[in-house]
Amino acid sequence: MVFGFVKVPEKIISSPPSLESTFLHLDILGVFSWGFIAVVLTVFIMDFFDTLGTLIGLGYKANLLDEKGNIPEIEKPMLFDSLLTVVVSLLGTTTAGVYIESATGIEEGARSGFSSVFTALLFLLILFFAPLIEVVPPYAYGPALIVVGILMISTISGIKFTNISDWLPVITMIVLMSFTFNKGIGMTAGFLLFVLFKILYKKFSEVHPGMWILALLSFLFFIFYPY
Repeated sequence: MVFGFVKVPEKIISSPPSLESTFLHLDILGVFSWGFIAVVLTVFIMDFFDTLGTLIGLGYKANLLDEKGNIPEIEKPMLFDSLLTVVVSLLGTTTAGVYIESATGIEEGARSGFSSVFTALLFLLILFFAPLIEVVPPYAYGPALIVVGILMISTISGIKFTNISDWLPVITMIVLMSFTFNKGIGMTAGFLLFVLFKILYKKFSEVHPGMWILALLSFLFFIFYPY
């Protein structure tokens, strides 16, 4: 504000924005049109893979994964995320759910659900300080997220670099996520490459049945994605 990079807000405190223009304004019949199927499929895959990748990444940093690298009872946070997606759509806001920025809290020691509740209360409070929050530029909070990203890259040490069918799909995920700013695109490409390499090297036993489904969804994603 001092050097003029951001404008001084006209006020600091205000009433939360009204939802009157968006609340329950749904076009249910429009979803069933043929042209909208690609949109539904694309949004579903991006949201699903985004949530899945975020949960695994955060679970690893919080030491919540089991010996097989899975999150116990992952269906619970996935169900909550899906329900939240439905609720916010009724409100008319953008998709909400699990977010990678939780890594900042994990790095500071957060391990329980109480930290999420406390964060939610702060977000609720922020609604009344929207004019002040809106002027905060990305480069003010960006450095903290960059540092957390650097700390999280340590998980790459678990990759088996002795086999190209194991490391190339993962590296592809990292590269595409970085340059497309989209976890969905990175993960779908990685899933496809993983299955293709296993087929090429005739290692069908290393492909979990669920991975075949994920690879098929990933294939459909790249077909219908609105480039």
